[in-house]
Amino acid sequence: MKYPKGIKPRQYFNSRRSKPDKRVKYGQRGMTLEKDLDITNNYYLQTSRAVIHKKPTPVQIVNVDYPSRNKAKIDEAYFKTPSTSDYNGIYKAKYIDFEAKETKNKTRFPFINIHAHQVDHMKQCYEHGGIVFLIIRFSSLDETYLMPFGTFLVHWRNYLDGKRKSIAYKDIKSGSCIIRQGMNPRIDYLTAVDEIYFRNGEFQ
Repeated sequence: MKYPKGIKPRQYFNSRRSKPDKRVKYGQRGMTLEKDLDITNNYYLQTSRAVIHKKPTPVQIVNVDYPSRNKAKIDEAYFKTPSTSDYNGIYKAKYIDFEAKETKNKTRFPFINIHAHQVDHMKQCYEHGGIVFLIIRFSSLDETYLMPFGTFLVHWRNYLDGKRKSIAYKDIKSGSCIIRQGMNPRIDYLTAVDEIYFRNGEFQ
């Protein structure tokens, strides 16, 4: 076999091998918030701590092909904008309902990330005595917070009045409970729920 001039066989093959990339891939350090919540909720379910699920995204089917009586194939469908929040379930005999959002912004949470009808739905649950909150992750900071809906609602009303179009990071940090991250559960948001809603073991 002929090798490039001046290069010995072993040297040639070594130079052709791909070297391991020692750079830290910061974008791959953690999973998405949705994936983390799926793992966490499954852990809560398996340990009988709570029953909480993600609501499926509604789909509008436009066209269906029926090649035979027992076979149907969806040819065209579209995701519809969810009219409710992302997650709901039961915890300590209380209805729980929350929205989960992730932002790369380091200094604020823009309201463009949430729809008005989702806020309306959470407000209805909140007024009927449910445990309602938002989980907000600042992915660039690797920090996740649980903000009670009552606190969020103050900022939302200011937004509707033409004031700030976002919630400042410092306001989220001061008005929320940080969620501890680990292995099991992945993000223990129910411990944050306990700290806010079940102080001294009683529902607040």
